[in-house]
Amino acid sequence: MQPFAYSAPTTLEEAVEILDKHGEKARPLAGGTDLLVQIRGGRFDLDTVVDIKKIPELNEISNGNDELVLGAAVPCHKLYDDPSISKSYPGLIDAATLIGSIQIQSRSGFGGNLCNSTPSADGIAPLIVHSAVANIQGKSGSRSVPVEDFCTGPGSNVLGKGEMLVSITMPNKGDKFGAAYERFIPRNEMDIAVAAVGASIMLDSNGKIAEAKIALASVGPTPIFATKASESLKGKEPNEAAFKEAASIAKSECSPIEDMRGTADQRKHLVEVLTERMLIKSLERIGG
Repeated sequence: MQPFAYSAPTTLEEAVEILDKHGEKARPLAGGTDLLVQIRGGRFDLDTVVDIKKIPELNEISNGNDELVLGAAVPCHKLYDDPSISKSYPGLIDAATLIGSIQIQSRSGFGGNLCNSTPSADGIAPLIVHSAVANIQGKSGSRSVPVEDFCTGPGSNVLGKGEMLVSITMPNKGDKFGAAYERFIPRNEMDIAVAAVGASIMLDSNGKIAEAKIALASVGPTPIFATKASESLKGKEPNEAAFKEAASIAKSECSPIEDMRGTADQRKHLVEVLTERMLIKSLERIGG
């Protein structure tokens, strides 16, 4: 591993200043479960690593009646250890229990998972179906980006020079909302998804689908918000026929590669199967 400087700022302003000064030669470190591996592998040629765990805003969880605000450095275990978060944001919990081992979950979080921006990331599809927004801070001020627009390619995202992710915000959609996430992997655990699907539905007062979101992982250059499949469900009864139709549409919205872990046709089939399954599970979590 090459030598690099280590910085541990205690304020957002200080962290942004260091990141802006060094540009591509600097990277934030929260859990470090991806970054340290990537440095060892030679992916980054860094002058400095900026440890962001001492910045208060990045370690906060605010779970109110209207929304959940998740600091970018909050580890996964703090989500599934909180019963109220587990109840209101079930799709996140599905992913939080899948990211690495229990030891990894004590350090890794959704912020790092999002910023790593891999197509197979377990955390991004659940964030999309929970209507999450990424809150970003830079030298010129703050901005917010919907998570479905955050990733721009394999390992790349919208963060510019000197910018960092501060938090992720998700609305609390109430007891008529359900979400779920599942992946297919060759092994029983601790593997990269061949294909994965997150889904959510919200019912109106008449029991019909008021809103639906479907997101796909590991079947394109970025996590995919399957907009056509999602829109196909609005206003419909939440039944098998509607879910099967949405699943078929979702299959057409992905563009998987073929590699040693699976064929393109296999991945498309998995998207169809998992989409229907996650829609059913989302409905079950509402009580339907």
